Amino acid sequence: MNVLISLIIYLVIFGLIWWLVSMLPLPAPVAQIVRVLFIILLILIVLSVFGIIPGGYLPRLNL
Repeated sequence: MNVLISLIIYLVIFGLIWWLVSMLPLPAPVAQIVRVLFIILLILIVLSVFGIIPGGYLPRLNL
């Protein structure tokens, strides 16, 4: 249950950052690179929350 709550919190924060970055007037090639980096970061967050890869860079959420 704690893993699910952590995942939801990380995804909400990730979504807010994604929204803020999408509001920036970036040129098309830069926006494409940023979009790819965000997708890679999303995959890393999900894999590290479930313990598939070590997630030392993500802070532990204790509620």
